[in-house]
Amino acid sequence: MEFEVIHRCPTTRARVSRMRLAHGETVLPTFMPVATQAAIKGLTPEQVESLGVTLILNNTYHLNLRPGVDILKVAGGAHLFEGWRHNMLTDSGGFQLVSLSKFTTITEEGALFSSPFTGESTILTPEESISIQHAIGADIIMQLDDVVPSLLQGPRVEEAMERSIRWLDRCIQQHESSGKKTSQNLFAIVQGGLDPNLRDRCLDGMLKRKDQVSGYAIGGLSGGEEKDVFWRIIKQCADRLPQDRPRYAMGIGFAEDLLVCVALGIDMADCVFPTRTARFGVALTHSGPMNLKLGKYTKDFDPIDSTCPCLTCKGGTSRALLHHIVTHETTAAHALTIHNIVFEAQVMGRAREAIIARVFPDYLRSFFAGYFGDRGYPEWCVMALRSVGVDLLENSNVPLVPGAGAKWEYSGAIEAI
Repeated sequence: MEFEVIHRCPTTRARVSRMRLAHGETVLPTFMPVATQAAIKGLTPEQVESLGVTLILNNTYHLNLRPGVDILKVAGGAHLFEGWRHNMLTDSGGFQLVSLSKFTTITEEGALFSSPFTGESTILTPEESISIQHAIGADIIMQLDDVVPSLLQGPRVEEAMERSIRWLDRCIQQHESSGKKTSQNLFAIVQGGLDPNLRDRCLDGMLKRKDQVSGYAIGGLSGGEEKDVFWRIIKQCADRLPQDRPRYAMGIGFAEDLLVCVALGIDMADCVFPTRTARFGVALTHSGPMNLKLGKYTKDFDPIDSTCPCLTCKGGTSRALLHHIVTHETTAAHALTIHNIVFEAQVMGRAREAIIARVFPDYLRSFFAGYFGDRGYPEWCVMALRSVGVDLLENSNVPLVPGAGAKWEYSGAIEAI
């Protein structure tokens, strides 16, 4: 990896960086679409490439189950297997410790899984996770971490944090002994739940391993916690992470969350939200999400967004047509997925342009005013951006709404629009 910070916002902690990996260059900050099982649902690799995406995420746990390491090795890695020519990051499988917890038992050795497909038992150790990611061939690979639900409190959170540090050492050893270090880059994952003291202890331990890792991720969030706690944990970690390493906030996909994280110093984010919400019939727009299942779009023959450069909008696909076929025809999911990925790319691309032009605070004020409009600013967004010198309420007619968007509730956000 070659990583270079090329522009910094003089007000916030936002920055623009250039990251060169084995499969090309990615400019940060960026959003990574999620191709869990080696495909972004509904799109071909050529279509994803045409949207300007240069970095996607594959999932280690799922690719190990299907198609399996043996097939990936024969194929020459996931890039060739799925026809993707650009950069790729792999999740280590740690998140499945939570999402598939009913199939999982955690020990110091690793995570014992029962396959949700066959019921067959298998153990995922830190060493095995790294070996699988080597076979996948991702440009960025993640350590196996001990992940617990973000709302969990008590001794299990401390145990998971300490174990994540120990597992990082095992991942480092496996990676360095493999000969893959020159082409694949290992990231550490900061854990510690919602406890600032545990987060600091984890940071202390992982910063001692700085020479052995290429970047850092902030894990264990976006799982139902209060947004006011979320942004403070992000800021705490970003403030302490090295300036010369990429910083990755895991599981972040709402537009407002992306921009707050960028302002706090985050470079990378990923989430299934834009692609999953497309399949639920929701288009993401700069004036807020648009639920095309609602009857008011029956006779609306405008495109989703007349200013959007995506093929769905440029091609003249109307809201009325999408309302007619959404959640019924795969064509609608395909069209909305293209639009939503382009929307996320625009949010981050315009952030990069604003940072370079030294007008990032103005971009934040403009975006949030347009996005929330009469609905009012969520209080947590106002407080988060104030912490880095941007006051959304200054010279603004948009009201403050205490408690608005205070928790992570994807399904509620989709249904309420």
